[in-house]
Amino acid sequence: MDRVPSTDPSFDPIAEPARAKLNLALHVRARRPDGYHELETLFAFVDLGDIVRIRPGNGFTVTGPFAGALQGEGDNLVMRAAARFAERFGGGPWAIELEKHLPVASGIGGGSADAAATLRALARLQGVTIDALYPIADALGSDVPACLFGVTALGTGRGERLDPIEGLAGQPVLMVNPGVGVSTAEVFRRWDGVDRGPIGGGGLLDRARAGRNDLEPPARAIAPEIDAVLAALDALPGVILARMSGSGATCFALFDSIEARHGAALAVARPGWWVAETALV
Repeated sequence: MDRVPSTDPSFDPIAEPARAKLNLALHVRARRPDGYHELETLFAFVDLGDIVRIRPGNGFTVTGPFAGALQGEGDNLVMRAAARFAERFGGGPWAIELEKHLPVASGIGGGSADAAATLRALARLQGVTIDALYPIADALGSDVPACLFGVTALGTGRGERLDPIEGLAGQPVLMVNPGVGVSTAEVFRRWDGVDRGPIGGGGLLDRARAGRNDLEPPARAIAPEIDAVLAALDALPGVILARMSGSGATCFALFDSIEARHGAALAVARPGWWVAETALV
């Protein structure tokens, strides 16, 4: 990993965005015999993320502000996605560059989004439909199918069964990570096992505000820094909803205006915190 790819300079790379996902609500309903958990979640995506670039050649490299977090990894979801695509559809070899802008292990689907973007880029190169990629995405991870399609949806099962719903495109969002990584497996292991009920009906915002993230309590126990982030977000003017995403530690707030979001970004900035202004897509 991290070796400079050998590429065909005459071929412009295929660039594919890997947008961050948010869990506007995340209800954990039950532990399953297969080791996964039965979930209900409201997936949404923002206009912010990593970038995957692919061209004919050899090698894999990581650039960008969070490249260091992946240094020394011998395997990752991007490489697995490319390998599974080649097994199913042929082609390659490819030179792959991952431009890493999202913090790692942060509850916003960075690795899953990168894998999904890799599959979409390869599909564009070889004329494969997005729908044909679903079995590969499903096998790579529970969030990869949602990231593959990148639309607002109710996710059930492990999160892989998707029912698209009307989104809130353009809604201002502030994302904040306190600079700590949280183990998804450990957060799920500490879930208390209590089914607190399903996600309700209605419009997306009503459903999200009436919902919850059942992984917040165990994540906050593991990383108390999340408490400070949520307290800071909850105190800001113009906040419509503030919550932790996924298994943490990234939290987000939806705002009633761009101006309120920008003022909030300035107000919550702390040394070591990652703060990003964006919007739902």
